[in-house]
Amino acid sequence: MSDLYAIEIPEGLTALKACGGNQQSEHETCATLREVPGVAGGLWVMGDTKRPGAELRFTTAELAAAGIDPARFDMAV
Repeated sequence: MSDLYAIEIPEGLTALKACGGNQQSEHETCATLREVPGVAGGLWVMGDTKRPGAELRFTTAELAAAGIDPARFDMAV
């Protein structure tokens, strides 16, 4: 497996978000998820709307093993 953090993330990828449901306002805490196309094994970038620039990267298999379902991220950022 290659170093996922060495892969350059293209600009302009659509980010989807899933929110915690605790505030229902601009103060809501939301996780973001972007799929990077064209990477063998898949590459997903997860972020936090409260911490721009902070991210975790997962392969498709790692994302599934962590129990993270991209279908639950349904609101475009």
